Amino acid sequence: MSTPSLMNHVVIVFLKELVDALRDRRTLLRLAVPALLAGPLMLMLMSGLIAQFETRAEQREVLVQGMQHAPTLRNYFERQNYTVKEAPADYEVRLRDGKLADPVLLVPADFEDKLARAEGPELELVTDSANQRANVGAGPISRLVEGFGRERAGLHLMLRGISPELLKPVDLNERDLASPGARASRITVMIPMFVIMAVLYGCLTAALDSTSGERERGSLEPLLMNPAKPLGIVSGKWLAVALLGAGVAGLCSLSFMPAQLLLRSDALAAMFRFGWGEVASFALILLPLCAALGAVLMAVAIRTKTFKEAQASATLAMTLVGLAPMVSIMNPGGDAPWQLWIPGLGQNQLMLLVLKGEPITLLQWGPAVLTAAVLTSACLVYVARHMREAVSR
Repeated sequence: MSTPSLMNHVVIVFLKELVDALRDRRTLLRLAVPALLAGPLMLMLMSGLIAQFETRAEQREVLVQGMQHAPTLRNYFERQNYTVKEAPADYEVRLRDGKLADPVLLVPADFEDKLARAEGPELELVTDSANQRANVGAGPISRLVEGFGRERAGLHLMLRGISPELLKPVDLNERDLASPGARASRITVMIPMFVIMAVLYGCLTAALDSTSGERERGSLEPLLMNPAKPLGIVSGKWLAVALLGAGVAGLCSLSFMPAQLLLRSDALAAMFRFGWGEVASFALILLPLCAALGAVLMAVAIRTKTFKEAQASATLAMTLVGLAPMVSIMNPGGDAPWQLWIPGLGQNQLMLLVLKGEPITLLQWGPAVLTAAVLTSACLVYVARHMREAVSR
């Protein structure tokens, strides 16, 4: 069979599969709606949580029990523009239940006496590490108390004619080299995972339906009776699967553009920028993954007898690819060149670079393309060889 004839068969099967997929509007909606909503909802929830922390930081409130025993400490807190509030009597129970969003500072009754004798009164900061909101507020209060201690130490030295600068013999100035995008990526690190999951689910239904689904319905055997090579038929089906996966991934990427307008955190909104350039970069990164996943899922499904069995068999492949980005999340900053060769993990690393605003080189993008080409070729040949056998069984 000549090459033009083979290409004609590929195009015909591709159009047939694409029309069949587009006719199933209910399935398309089930794929498109989560892809459009899941990522933006996650981004909005995270921005809402950050906005809560920012609001609490702006309120500058401290919950204290026994502040009447420490007028000196109260004076310092108020000079730092903090409002001192009495803690509820059942603060421990409310902290454990998550109903109290602030840690509680306990002041002993002999605070001023020990402070006057320079005996170092002990304060207790009560929080609950399982209560995330209260645990976050513990750091600012600890720094506030440390500032009070430094001020008292400086006053004691001044009374004795000693410069308080002796307490700080070295000045430390911090310089952050991270760009705004890199700082925002610490919060938006989950975005690539949502996009990769969109690719998985976009390819899954189409890949299983075009192989085990058609076999179960009895429409695969008449298709193979046509005078076309199995590789041409398989290639046409694969193109349709990869296109649907890319379409769902594109919708998921595009959804972040309007979602950034709804961010409630001013800091995150100032750092997070997602425009047409990022969408195009995501598409370039995800196209090889769409091709490889479509072929792999078809190879998994061709050996199964029913659609349900194919879904169960595809679970392992989906789990491995879906959880691959967890390697970089569990080991931040430990990126290695070999990770770019792993499907799912490599795309996650490249998308994180895009979110950081860093350029992607051919040496970084190349491994993902080569891996996808090898996987796609091997799986398509495998499916073509086993397609007639699957029908005859």
